[in-house]
Amino acid sequence: MSKKTETDRCRCLPVKKDQNFAYNIYLEESFQKLPVRLKELNLQNRKVCIVTDSNVEPLYAKEVQGLLSVCCHESSIYVIPAGEEHKNLDEIRRLYEHLIIHKLDRQDLLIALGGGVIGDMTGFAAATFLRGIRFVQIPTTLLSQVDSSIGGKTGVDFNNYKNMVGAFHQPSLVYMNINALMTLSEEQFACGMGEILKHGLIRSADYYEWVIDHMSQIQERDIDTLFRMVEGSCKIKRQVVENDPTEKGERALLNFGHTIGHAIEKLKNFELLHGQCVALGSVAAAYISWKRGTLSEEEFYEIRDMNVGFDLPISFDSLSCEDIVAATKHDKKMANGQIRYVLLRGIGNAYIDTTVTDEEMLAAVETMNADLWS
Repeated sequence: MSKKTETDRCRCLPVKKDQNFAYNIYLEESFQKLPVRLKELNLQNRKVCIVTDSNVEPLYAKEVQGLLSVCCHESSIYVIPAGEEHKNLDEIRRLYEHLIIHKLDRQDLLIALGGGVIGDMTGFAAATFLRGIRFVQIPTTLLSQVDSSIGGKTGVDFNNYKNMVGAFHQPSLVYMNINALMTLSEEQFACGMGEILKHGLIRSADYYEWVIDHMSQIQERDIDTLFRMVEGSCKIKRQVVENDPTEKGERALLNFGHTIGHAIEKLKNFELLHGQCVALGSVAAAYISWKRGTLSEEEFYEIRDMNVGFDLPISFDSLSCEDIVAATKHDKKMANGQIRYVLLRGIGNAYIDTTVTDEEMLAAVETMNADLWS
């Protein structure tokens, strides 16, 4: 593989719906160009609060704050304890207090530095503090780079119900340092692959096959391959978001794997990571599609086996299948009492269906329940 320069690897993907909804996604190889990218937001006389978590703070917070010194008037760092269990309104209240004490106003800026939990929480705080201020996404996990940082979905969990309280609030800019992926654990990296495979399954068979064909380079975290993979996934997410920014139709396709995935995530008390649960939900959705005749048997087994290839689960234990199906009834994607389930008409061709029965979901879940295999 030929060596590319850093300049060659820089990418800018504009997201544009209208004049009130337009921002750039930057893919870079370090944080060094962050001040240049932020200058378009006119922060010279503004305050910035970097919101991060206890895992990311020692890695990147001081570096990012140091870079901000040349493009903003004042900055502070607010650290949230790492983990899904802290994605709640109590932590948001404490963040509000920090912003009030530091006297941020409507022209100031929040920066979400971290994974999907930090991005969702910072975006929600930005959407609601002073009835809305600007924020920037600096995602540092693979899952957040390819999915949660793009599209303006923000929110927190409520009583263990995933993202039950939230708002649509688009970022002013998304800045990705691809080299941050080198610091991820194997488990965290694999979680991002769950969303990447999902993007290919719902919109692009070519992209899905490209990811599979480059499995070894991806697992080795070859930087050129990671740039191409993240860019391809972001393009799919961007197109869907531009077409349907507030999830009135097409954007619901991004929920492929999430109905059963969120149910497992909740019942496991978030012991399994989000990407792992989405991977399980994707297998379940593929199974239902196969049994309905819209997906071939070969395609189903390929989808399932690719989870194994990318270190994602294909089974769970210590849960009741009936409890999982019951938990899907509390999913926020319900419409008129019906689940908007996302199924496949072949790889790369997803559709929304409201006729999936409890019996179909139960059969799919039972195929993944390791407790029933003995």
